[in-house]
Amino acid sequence: MEAILAQLLNGLDKGGAYALIALGLTLVFGTLGVVNFAHGALFMLGAFCAVTFRMLITYETVVQDPTQVTAWGTPVEIRTPLAQSWFGDWGAVLIDYSVPLSILLAIPVMLLVGVAMERGIIKHFYKRPHAEQILVTFGLAIVLQEIVKSIFGPNPISQPMPMALRGAFDVGVWIGIAPDMLTYPLWRLLYFVFSIGIIGAVFAFLRFTTFGMVVRAGMADRETVGLLGINIDRRFTIMFGIAAVVAGLAGVMYTPLLPPNYHQGMDFLVLSFVVVVVGGMGSLPGAVAAGFLLGILQSFASMTEVKSIFPGIDQIIIYLIAVVILLVRPRGLMGRAGVMES
Repeated sequence: MEAILAQLLNGLDKGGAYALIALGLTLVFGTLGVVNFAHGALFMLGAFCAVTFRMLITYETVVQDPTQVTAWGTPVEIRTPLAQSWFGDWGAVLIDYSVPLSILLAIPVMLLVGVAMERGIIKHFYKRPHAEQILVTFGLAIVLQEIVKSIFGPNPISQPMPMALRGAFDVGVWIGIAPDMLTYPLWRLLYFVFSIGIIGAVFAFLRFTTFGMVVRAGMADRETVGLLGINIDRRFTIMFGIAAVVAGLAGVMYTPLLPPNYHQGMDFLVLSFVVVVVGGMGSLPGAVAAGFLLGILQSFASMTEVKSIFPGIDQIIIYLIAVVILLVRPRGLMGRAGVMES
């Protein structure tokens, strides 16, 4: 039972990342009708926002101390991280919590990147065939990852989680089983809670705000909303920016679990696009449900007992499930009629 619960938690943690990226993909497709293969690169850019923020606050100021000399007779250099130079003891706290605090940098950066992508490139492909959309956004993703590679290098860059969150939480006590029977890393639990919070915020924004209601109406009938005198294009541009922010925040918080590297966007994009197709193109609830479902199935498939019977099943389980679901339900779990159909 403990092993099953542990794998369930692993699946929810991994499914949270899939669901967040798939949610952004579906927002873009549902509002603009664009199949955005550059969305995984936005996840990667969010991760490197965390890297950049830490680099900035840990940049060292160098001061020479004439009262101390080295063995060569030169003054000793005293190196102090920039954050500690500015904020003293609080600077050490900022450095320790650099990953969650980098959200403050990621939100405006990802919003600007998303709006720039939509206004600069994506808007020219609204009514073009999906094959052309895939080609141009895939090319954009490659350009973005090569830019990141040229700036940060080809090797992964580790991002430490805060000291206070490096332990494990006794889930067993919380759910009423014996103490210490089931513990789980705190950061992974935090990532799951974070993903649920972001997903809930997006759904609440779309459902309970006037802006969101207009966007949903535009997704259903863009021309009619435009005839009412509403600038729906501007709202869709903002939604593209919000989708970029969602992907970026998913990347920021995932950095302690997977050190950022320039090609991780492509790794997550393929899986997340499968999630979108399984959930149903254009269906936000379908994307979220499929993300968590496939994350849980992949987690259980990675168990030693399962792999001993079906070697390598953890690498292909998502694709097998996708084939089965699409054979039974060609539109996905919650897909709408007419979407991606000629």
